[in-house]
Amino acid sequence: MNPTFDTVLLTERRRRALAQGVHGADFLMNRAADDLGERMATVERRFPTAATVFCTTNAAARMLRASGKVDHVIRVEADAAFLGDDDTVVAEPETVPLEPASLDLAVSLLALQDVNDVPGLLIQIRRALRPDGLFLGALAGQGTLSELRDSLLAAETEIYGGASPRVSPFVDVRDAGALLQRAGFALPVADVETVTVRYDDMFALLRDLRAMGATNILTDRARRPVSKRFFLRAAEIYAGRYADPDGRIRATFAFVWLSGWAPHASQQKPLKPGSAAMSLAEILGRTED
Repeated sequence: MNPTFDTVLLTERRRRALAQGVHGADFLMNRAADDLGERMATVERRFPTAATVFCTTNAAARMLRASGKVDHVIRVEADAAFLGDDDTVVAEPETVPLEPASLDLAVSLLALQDVNDVPGLLIQIRRALRPDGLFLGALAGQGTLSELRDSLLAAETEIYGGASPRVSPFVDVRDAGALLQRAGFALPVADVETVTVRYDDMFALLRDLRAMGATNILTDRARRPVSKRFFLRAAEIYAGRYADPDGRIRATFAFVWLSGWAPHASQQKPLKPGSAAMSLAEILGRTED
C-alpha cells in the first residue's frame, strides 16, 4: 500500500521551519502542552520514566517536568535538529526504538495526524509502556482546517475543472478511540477540543502553517505549479464564506485527545456476557412492581 504522507518531506519542512524560528509559530503546540498539563493534574500518580514521541519541540517535555509527577523525561524525535540537551533518542519516522516495558508514561502531541500507520505506532508505544503505564496523545482531528479545504477545493474546481488533495485527511474522534482499542490499550478514552483562530486573510493563515512546517505532505499532492489567480480566488472564497463581521476569517483546529493504559491485571474490566447476578427481565419486573 502506498503511504499517504511523505514523512521525509515532513521532517525537512519541520527542520526548515525550526531554523527560520518565526516567533509565535508554535502557539498550537504550546496550547496542546497547556492542555496536557491540565490532564496530568487529574492523574493521581507518579511516573518515574516518561517519553515524548515526535513532538518536535520541547513543550511537552517541559510541561511533564513542571507537573511534578515525572522524574525523568526522554525525548524521541525524527531529527537531531529538534532535540536539545535532554535525554534524547533520534528515531526513524513512525518507529519507537525504546526497550519493551521501559516507560511509565508516553506522550505524543500533534504528530499522529501525519503518521501512515497509526495503529502500528500506537502498538509500539504500548509495548514500550510498563503494565498499567499511561499513554496521552493529541492529534489534529476531523474539522481541522475545514474552511481552508473548502476554499481551495472550490477555487481549483472553478479554475481548473478539477481538484487535487491539498489538506490532509483528519480522523474522527470515534475512529480515534477505535485505534486505541486496536492497538491493545485498556480503558481507551477519546475526546475532542475545538480551537478557532482568526486571521486577517487566508494568506496570513498559510504563513502560519508554513512557519509550523505544516504544509501539504500528501504523497498524492499535485506537482504542477498553480497560478496566483488560484490563490487569490481561494482567498476571496474563504473571506466570502468564513469571515466575521469585522472582516477577519476563521480557521478551525480540532484537537482529538487520546488516553489509554497498557493492560494490567489490576485494571477494571467489563463484565463477561451472562455474568450478571440479575437478568434485565428481573430488573424490569421489579420496576413494574
